[in-house]
Amino acid sequence: MSASGVDDPRQARVQAAWLFGGSLALRLLVVAFAARRFPPADDGTFYHAVAARIADGAGYTWAWPDGAVTYAAHYPVGYPALLGAVYALLGATPLSAMLLNALLGALLVVAVHAAALRVTSLPRARLAGLAIALDPTLILYTAAVMTEAAAAAILLLLASYALRLHARGSSFGARLPLGIGGALLLLVRPQLLPLLPVLGAVALAVPPEIGARRERWLRLRSALEVLLVALACCAPWTLRNCSKMDGCVFVSANGGWNLLIGTLPEGRGSFAPIAGPTVPTECRDVFGEAGKDRCFGRAGLRRIEAAPLAWLALAPQKLGQLFNHSAIASSYLQTSNPRLIDERARTAIATVETLYGRLLLLAACAGVLRAASGTLGRAVALGAGLVTLSPWGFVAELGLLISVVIERPGPGRRPLELLAVSVLGLCVVTHIVFFGAARYALVWLPWLALLLVLPRRGVANRPFGARGRASLLTAAHAADDNFRSSRSPSDAAD
Repeated sequence: MSASGVDDPRQARVQAAWLFGGSLALRLLVVAFAARRFPPADDGTFYHAVAARIADGAGYTWAWPDGAVTYAAHYPVGYPALLGAVYALLGATPLSAMLLNALLGALLVVAVHAAALRVTSLPRARLAGLAIALDPTLILYTAAVMTEAAAAAILLLLASYALRLHARGSSFGARLPLGIGGALLLLVRPQLLPLLPVLGAVALAVPPEIGARRERWLRLRSALEVLLVALACCAPWTLRNCSKMDGCVFVSANGGWNLLIGTLPEGRGSFAPIAGPTVPTECRDVFGEAGKDRCFGRAGLRRIEAAPLAWLALAPQKLGQLFNHSAIASSYLQTSNPRLIDERARTAIATVETLYGRLLLLAACAGVLRAASGTLGRAVALGAGLVTLSPWGFVAELGLLISVVIERPGPGRRPLELLAVSVLGLCVVTHIVFFGAARYALVWLPWLALLLVLPRRGVANRPFGARGRASLLTAAHAADDNFRSSRSPSDAAD
């Protein structure tokens, strides 16, 4: 049953089907227009080339102009591997990549709708789904052979599944897909690893008779289970790197690069190339991917230790690059085909992207204000909303983060808000440490639609559907509380 008391799972499925079909149709229109006009660009040229080699059976390797072939792991393997599977079936063309992106984009919309149903009514869940289905950045980014939208879709699918388990109870077997899917998420975007224990802690409903200490232990165990399964699934790739590369690499060999880039003032908080004078002297004769990454990482740490305040002073610029505008699809399209997308067209598309993104942020602030139970949380949410349409979008995002944190969400109480604040908090910390760019915020963007539809203060949230209630009752009375669980009374105040 949803928060409004509507109890019609069939209607929810029909609604989800319409959202999926409509979202897919919009994205396929982009594919039809873009497939022959927009070749891979930026990092997409690398993903496309590696995916084509994977499809041909050459694995994640790189062919150099002199004919040499080397094993590679500079970028995460997950997205090129997905592309490689599609290329093997449909051919190594931009059309194939865009079709995969269109499918992932439609699944993202369904995941948002499913997650929203855990806290709100069918009409408001539909609103959340439509907000993402019609987002111009996500629609146009279907043409981009890039990883950010794929990571957003996988994360939301995992989150919606975790919230489903939270409402209905779960065993280790039911949580196993979280770990396996979490491994895929790590292989696409390894910096999201800290979210896996949060997903595991949420994916558990605790019987009312269990005390707080026992609940904390059960949630900790569930969190560790999901994390360890994901790491175990990633282990073969790590072992491959240890065997084939010049050093062990967990997923990708670019963390040291990104750390060093994040210390360079010439980047103004965003990407700056490491070339010429910016290459540390001790790294100039290091050519292996793993060794160079470690060398760059050590150089970055030395720069931070030598001038920590100067490094911290870059944080507002990094967050500004991350959140101040949403010119993501427009930038990619212009890079891919500057003759078709000239500066005037890029500016027009970027304006639409940014305006839509800011309005969605404003709606999310209104949703948090509506749901906040304390005066301080409401005040911070209101302040965040007031600066949403200013040039300083990152200030509004930080205000949104603080306002949700003030409400003290937890895995048993307000789990959706806990997941949202975890995603936003991780984005903020990650890009303060490294560097910012608007496309990196795509993994956070869909969560704005979920904050938009949070229930009003004092409205109890109940699991959607009659089967959910039956599962909870069964779980609450199960003899083995290690594997069967139900929702705690605190969830009712969610």
